[in-house]
Amino acid sequence: MGVESEKKFITVEELKEHNKAGDLWISIKGKVYNVSNWVKDHPGGDAPLMNLAGQDVTDAFIAYTILALHGNILTSSLLGHGTLYCLSCVALMLSLVVYGVLKSESVLVHLVCGVLLGMLWIQSAYIGHDSGHYQVMSSRKYNNFVQLLSGNCLTGISIAWWKWTHNAHHIAVNSLDHDPDLQHIPVFAVSTKLFHSLTSCFYGRELTFDPLARFLVSYQHFTFYPVMIFGRINLFIQTFLLVFSKRKVPDRALNIFGLLVFWTWFPLLVSCLPNWPERFMFVLTSFAVTSVQHIQFCLNHFSANVYVGLPNGNDWFEKQASGTLDISCASWMDWFFGGLQFQLEHHLFPRLPRCQLRKIAPVVKDLCKKHNLPYRSLSFWAANASTIRTLRTAAMQARDMTGPVPKNLVWEAVNTHG
Repeated sequence: MGVESEKKFITVEELKEHNKAGDLWISIKGKVYNVSNWVKDHPGGDAPLMNLAGQDVTDAFIAYTILALHGNILTSSLLGHGTLYCLSCVALMLSLVVYGVLKSESVLVHLVCGVLLGMLWIQSAYIGHDSGHYQVMSSRKYNNFVQLLSGNCLTGISIAWWKWTHNAHHIAVNSLDHDPDLQHIPVFAVSTKLFHSLTSCFYGRELTFDPLARFLVSYQHFTFYPVMIFGRINLFIQTFLLVFSKRKVPDRALNIFGLLVFWTWFPLLVSCLPNWPERFMFVLTSFAVTSVQHIQFCLNHFSANVYVGLPNGNDWFEKQASGTLDISCASWMDWFFGGLQFQLEHHLFPRLPRCQLRKIAPVVKDLCKKHNLPYRSLSFWAANASTIRTLRTAAMQARDMTGPVPKNLVWEAVNTHG
């Protein structure tokens, strides 16, 4: 990555012209960088740089390179993380699951093992999340090992796929055409803007709102939870679509090897159960438990503000604040929610260890108040109600495409009764 030295000054208009693959410039703190050749080596993949090409990316850069808001908060206590503790918990749960399946003939024990497996997947996903955002081990080699272990080997979801989608989500949170976490057509739509077949800049294809999509979206407030239970199957599919695609996938061979590990031990474990009804119950229970995590992340975003396009140098922090909401809970629930119920804090400072997000929440709240930015925190049940209202509002509008489109879907969702 080199500083452009041909000109002493570069205008905003000139910067905007360099926004394509092979000709990609960005501006950080008043300096312009040509990252055309470096984009392929970017630790977060090419999506974040491609999405912000030709722009001032100072706010995003700062968010990804600093750990806290103020010097007196940046202490050694904030740098601690419970990686070894989490790995120990995962190892213990896996041991109990294997022991229960192999040594017990009790249906109840097997049901409990399914619950533990779901909890294992939740905690393992948090470890993968941590190691993807920042280095949790003493070296990059060990950090990559933890990523592959917690992601590919234990959950069957490629860390390469997660990085690809998750970094794009952080850069353009709740952008209907850039954030893959909101692009669930034909199953879900959180905004009437998706009824106009937007083009996904992330996937490079049209999000077609056809009769099938209209039918499914019309009942999405009823299908939301059932779909979440089986949503893990979609994650498996998306993983395979990426690792066997023509896209450049970092450590493709290792990712495939990790997936082979998962698809060896998991089917073998299930096959050790005595009959097909118990096997089905075991898998369904584990999927149902881990679906709580998928639901949680939807609650953080589905009923927040949405927009089309990308944030720019002037409103990046505003987009992060308006596109997320926190889930309030007692501190003893942090283990279950992974600390990521403080979603706004995580989005503003993604490299801050998640176990420290509760500590900076009061500071972030004051910061939002000072700059007149939204800071929304709902209980888990209130967040569910808000999400279902948003889905229901969009569903009713999908049924009546001839009716007027509301000016603000979120306002409509909050004020919908019945």
